[in-house]
Amino acid sequence: MTTNQLIQQIKKKKSFLCIGLDVDLNKIPKHLLKEEDQIFSFNKAIIDATHHLCVAYKPNTAFYEAYGLKGWKALEKTINYLNENHPEIFTIADAKRGDIGNTSTMYAKAFFEDLAFDSVTVAPYMGKDSVEPFLAFENKHTILLALTSNQGAFDFQTLRVNNHELYKEVLQVSKSWNNSKNLMYVVGATKAEYLGEIRKIIPESFLLVPGVGAQGGNLQDVCKYGMTEDVGLLINSSRGIIYASNNEDFAHAAALKAKSIQEEMETLLSK
Repeated sequence: MTTNQLIQQIKKKKSFLCIGLDVDLNKIPKHLLKEEDQIFSFNKAIIDATHHLCVAYKPNTAFYEAYGLKGWKALEKTINYLNENHPEIFTIADAKRGDIGNTSTMYAKAFFEDLAFDSVTVAPYMGKDSVEPFLAFENKHTILLALTSNQGAFDFQTLRVNNHELYKEVLQVSKSWNNSKNLMYVVGATKAEYLGEIRKIIPESFLLVPGVGAQGGNLQDVCKYGMTEDVGLLINSSRGIIYASNNEDFAHAAALKAKSIQEEMETLLSK
């Protein structure tokens, strides 16, 4: 998917919501445990109920890898279901990969070619030769960890390097990498006050913003400091939507929660 296609979906749906598909079998409704593929059954119900309210889905691969082959098969079925039934929706493999050379190329092939995701999250710690293999894929996006929402982000990301914080160095240097036009960046919603400075470095890039909802991030603050003319934001909510209910009405409850967020986004877009 191209960036322009994503922008058109945002305008059409009046939404820049990304729903995180982080499936924990200890949290899903008990009646689904009788299904042959509990993970996919849960995801399919969530997708069927919410696809018209969001522009992206983001499975965190750890929640699938934890269940071994069964989980990976469910991830494959989920992405195939999305690509076959909702090809207009942007898909994110939240895998946070980071290695060098041929290893990065193989990671990229796994997510972009085999599973056919539109994007994958990547850690920048090993530098450009760990990221550029992902950037080489046409119409695929690499979402670089920049300033994350966890408390440990302050251990390294805000340390001063060359008279500014390390995350700013990551942003600045990444712009010089081959095919950097394919970069997006992760910036946590709990770091909304940093977005003004971030936009000075990457004024037009799309930001994937987790942390709204369960983690305490504020949508209005994120939009105030981070929104661009083309929106430039994908706001992720996972637990707050998919676990809105653990009863048989879980998909309907998820849709109501997603609708509430989408309506707030529509209001913000109209300003």
